[in-house]
Amino acid sequence: MRVMLKSKIHCATVTDTNLDYEGSLTIDAALMEAAGLIANEQVDVLNLNNGERFTTYVIEGGRGSGDICVNGAAARLVHRGDKVIILSYALVNEEELEGHRVRVVFVDERNKITGVHEKTALPVRV
Repeated sequence: MRVMLKSKIHCATVTDTNLDYEGSLTIDAALMEAAGLIANEQVDVLNLNNGERFTTYVIEGGRGSGDICVNGAAARLVHRGDKVIILSYALVNEEELEGHRVRVVFVDERNKITGVHEKTALPVRV
């Protein structure tokens, strides 16, 4: 088994932070659906503004809200308006690598979907 990129929400804008929440990342339900994410799924968040990276899990925000809210301790790693990349992963058998596809969700400055692309993740042969 290999841990492979499954999906990515590219250059989303952080809409809010909530230090007092128990933790997680609130994502607009439409964005979660487009990226193939489900509630409580683990994700990595990469902050393009300051280089911070952290792992958390997602919770569903209002559909069409554009919500990207960083909750709990990770709220100290971002600011409202920061651009982030949200990554999810899958365990893939060696035999399934050639058919594995990565979904990339592109958004505008209000986190509205501007495009969804799927790419085949061809393995490098050694």
